[in-house]
Amino acid sequence: MKNFSNVKLIVSDFDGIFTDGKLTVFSDGKTSKQIDYKDIMAVSIILKKDIKFAVLSGEKSAAIDILKEKFPQIETFQNERKKIHILKALTEKYNIKPENIIYIGDDINDKDCLEYVKYPVTVPNAYHKIKKIKNIFITKNSGGCGVLREITDLIL
Repeated sequence: MKNFSNVKLIVSDFDGIFTDGKLTVFSDGKTSKQIDYKDIMAVSIILKKDIKFAVLSGEKSAAIDILKEKFPQIETFQNERKKIHILKALTEKYNIKPENIIYIGDDINDKDCLEYVKYPVTVPNAYHKIKKIKNIFITKNSGGCGVLREITDLIL
């Protein structure tokens, strides 16, 4: 079991972590994603424990907007291609060192962030190069199936 001691900030990718990474496209052109309520509960638990939380996504998603409405105190960043710049800005804003951060990501656009923090986390269905990052923790749950809740339980 991984020891996530002294965590002060959790930053998570969205697609592939909160979701299974799939996008349903309907015949009318509308799209749909599913998120697990266990992960929504995890955000609530994280915030009650005075751990800061941010979603950092390379895409735009109405699901992220809904999460932000439910939890106005979280940070959300969408359509961000250079995620490492946002992560470093968060460390400065909150005066938190990489040694106190969990970053959860599953694909190549998360690589720099995963290598920057002390606690890199990914999912079993992540891109194969991500799973090879030094000291990475691979969750038991796949993306969209309570990944954040699994990490929250390990923290607590």
